[in-house]
Amino acid sequence: MTDFAGPAQSWSLVAFCSVVTLTLLLCVITGPDREDLDEFYTGYRSLSPLRNGLAIAGDYISAATVLTVGGIIALCGYDGVVLALSTLLSLLLLMFLLAEPLHHTGRFTMGDVLARRMPGRAVRITTCAVTLAALAPMMVVQLAGVGQLLAFVLGFSAGAMRTGCIVGAGTLMITYAAIGGMRGTALIQILKTVILLGSGLVVAALVLHTFNWSPQTLFRSAAHNSGAGPGYLRYGLQFTGGQHPALDMISTQCAIVLGGACLPHVTMRMYTAGSTRQVRRAMSWAVCAVALFIAVMTVVTVGATALIGARTIAAADPRGNTAYLLGARAAFGTDLSRAEGLLFTTVTTAIFLTLLASVASMTLACANSLAHDVLTRPGTPPPREMAQARLAALGVGLPVITLAVLAQHRSLQPLAIISFCLGASAIAPALLLSLFWRRYTPAGLLCTLIGGTLSVLILITGTNLVSGSPQSAFPHADFNWFPFTTTALVSVPAGFLCGVLGTALSGRRTGARERNHYEAIEAVVLAGPPHPHSG
Repeated sequence: MTDFAGPAQSWSLVAFCSVVTLTLLLCVITGPDREDLDEFYTGYRSLSPLRNGLAIAGDYISAATVLTVGGIIALCGYDGVVLALSTLLSLLLLMFLLAEPLHHTGRFTMGDVLARRMPGRAVRITTCAVTLAALAPMMVVQLAGVGQLLAFVLGFSAGAMRTGCIVGAGTLMITYAAIGGMRGTALIQILKTVILLGSGLVVAALVLHTFNWSPQTLFRSAAHNSGAGPGYLRYGLQFTGGQHPALDMISTQCAIVLGGACLPHVTMRMYTAGSTRQVRRAMSWAVCAVALFIAVMTVVTVGATALIGARTIAAADPRGNTAYLLGARAAFGTDLSRAEGLLFTTVTTAIFLTLLASVASMTLACANSLAHDVLTRPGTPPPREMAQARLAALGVGLPVITLAVLAQHRSLQPLAIISFCLGASAIAPALLLSLFWRRYTPAGLLCTLIGGTLSVLILITGTNLVSGSPQSAFPHADFNWFPFTTTALVSVPAGFLCGVLGTALSGRRTGARERNHYEAIEAVVLAGPPHPHSG
């Protein structure tokens, strides 16, 4: 199934097993040693800015970034680079607009942030439901990606083997979240970021060396072998078959920029910093790490097109999800030496660890929200809440594993789009309006969360990702009625509009009361409490 040599496959299998053993050991060693909520949910906010920044970068450099965006860069050139830079822009939005207010108002979950402004069980339950709806689809995508990765690298094609890999990875993600807590999952993200950046820099250097250290020569060769000619280096290649390619691209960028900044497994990292200054420093490290990886990924995936051609990449996977691996393999030439084999094994291990770390963080975010916002009532003892959080990890993980097994042979891109669009259309408007609009009311908040979510779930069914094309989730059906590939261009305004209408319908008296309440906590939201996180 692959052209990887037998020794490379053997070393990859050994490396995967070693990584699993090491990460489990890290979770056991660094996990909570007593029933303390602060230790489980935030790791006592003891991570240094550098480590916290690498963990945040790890959340941003997910499998969707490495595999999906890398594939778009390889096959569509300029459009893929724009989407990769949109990921960086998303991180800058989080850094300059949301990071400090989230740190000031959040304790453990996003429900804490919204309930600080608008206390109430309905707000917490709805926030938890949106958190699960936003992260569960992405978890399914990542788990299914584990089976695809192992099948591609190790060369097997049996469906039972892929299913076994998915179940095994799902068991690991539950274990990481339940045993390691925040500190354990953070250390896995740090390990993944370091290995991914280190191996990627070496591969990128080899690719550039092949083209005499000339990026211009690299991109010209890629354009020649892409099948698109000069269009590879121009805007609009990705959506040429759509009705409105320019608007389609804008919609996708909007989903990535707003959605990436507000997904709950990313925002939860803001609660783990010890002070406002540490939040700023952590975000600075995260921006540097993500910017470096985007440069590395661009060189490697464009190098894949330049060295082996877009047709070979598409033959391995129609969406180019294996482009990063193919680019790394092509950089070493036809025959691998022992050193090159070990380095390629490091690359495949980094991708494998990326999948595991991303799913573990998402599982932890879902479990924390389910336990803290829904299952826990006032007066619940900390040991019981921790037990509920660990059981919640199991309760979230089992359905996700089942869905990943059932959906592994279909196109999973609609699920990834749902996650980003829900982040952009429901969570982003709720956070922005609750943190910065004084008259925002509880009814407006609920309308934002529910209306934004429903608009995404309804509109996504009409996109060509679900039906109407050979690469859609249901290729033999055609109920494609929505003119764009992603829903953000419509669902993001709908989310904000629902919040405004819900607030307007609440009445002036309610609006005035919420304005007074916001003014009472405005200093805390914008500048932080006098003694952060006391009590």
